[in-house]
Amino acid sequence: MYDELDIRQMVRAALAELLAERDGQPGAPPVSTSARPAQVGSDEGFAPDVTAVSTKDEFHVPEPADRDGYLAMKQATVARLGAWRAGPRYNTWSMLHFRADHATAQDAVFTDVPDEFIAAQGFIAGKSKCSSRDEFLTRPDLGRQLDDETRALFDAKLPKHAQVTIAVADGLSSAAMVNVPDIVPAIAQGLAGFGISIGPVPFVKYGRVGVMDDVGQVIESDVICLLIGERPGLATGESMSAYVAYRPAPERPESWRTVVSNIYAGGTPPAEAGAHVATIIKKILDERTSGVDLSL
Repeated sequence: MYDELDIRQMVRAALAELLAERDGQPGAPPVSTSARPAQVGSDEGFAPDVTAVSTKDEFHVPEPADRDGYLAMKQATVARLGAWRAGPRYNTWSMLHFRADHATAQDAVFTDVPDEFIAAQGFIAGKSKCSSRDEFLTRPDLGRQLDDETRALFDAKLPKHAQVTIAVADGLSSAAMVNVPDIVPAIAQGLAGFGISIGPVPFVKYGRVGVMDDVGQVIESDVICLLIGERPGLATGESMSAYVAYRPAPERPESWRTVVSNIYAGGTPPAEAGAHVATIIKKILDERTSGVDLSL
């Protein structure tokens, strides 16, 4: 039987061999020193980080008919183009990268946003009616409603009848909160240019998109903008969406929301997205409508 140390050594040896084969593989692009996978520390040594090289730069097809065209196409998408196989299966490198990205997506879904992060941002922290992450995933209806304690807290701490309230919810990706320190100030700065100020930012743990309707009922802002973590995929676990609605309420249809999605470093950068969201909020205020009725 192999012990844990033996298994780790075998994995490191296999990854090192894969890297060596990859660099000398026919049809594989040269790998610059800066693009080489970083080293991840362990108690016994180091192993290559398979995710340090983007899937846009990974290319394993031997002797392609149009190598340059293939590489140009890969730069336009995060889809796994150019993965090769060993018989009917993916090759080892592609499978390891897939498993690593899948693990990242799982972590984004199942990990809670740290309380320290929420406090550092100065958010007013509340939660939905969900009591746990498991209940949040299995009861979307409870994720759309504030619990009684949070309703009372928001009623006491948030200004009523404000023009705009920015709210944040973890949604299906705690990792998406990495965008918050850039997008919230960008929205605030954009609105300030229109002469619009925002007040304190509420945070809803275990929140779904529909929770913005409950927030709207409590504080009766003209516009609610909810920044929420998107369901992660294999391309990224950090993507965020901004849902904006004019006087949201539970009786409003889903088409009442205007959404900007794919906000993260590899999509629409958070600072750029924040400036765009600010212009949308201004238009919603001017037209007093949102969603499909808004003329964009």
